[in-house]
Amino acid sequence: MDFPCRFPIKIIGLNSPSFVTDIENITRTHYPDIHIDSIRKQHSPKKNYIAMTVTVDAQDQATLDALYLELTKHPDIKMVL
Repeated sequence: MDFPCRFPIKIIGLNSPSFVTDIENITRTHYPDIHIDSIRKQHSPKKNYIAMTVTVDAQDQATLDALYLELTKHPDIKMVL
């Protein structure tokens, strides 16, 4: 992969009250300049789960890996792609 680049990250997790805020905060820890337009959300048909796509301006592999690692530690996240 060539850096810098726009890189979408798909996050699927339980639709808990704090899920969206938690994901936004985790992402901002690694990419503080992310814009709200770079975050999309979609609920599952029964609203038990939420899928988020966060598109970051990745500058290097290390920062991207650190974000993935922190996201996978969140208890409500089921999958990060």
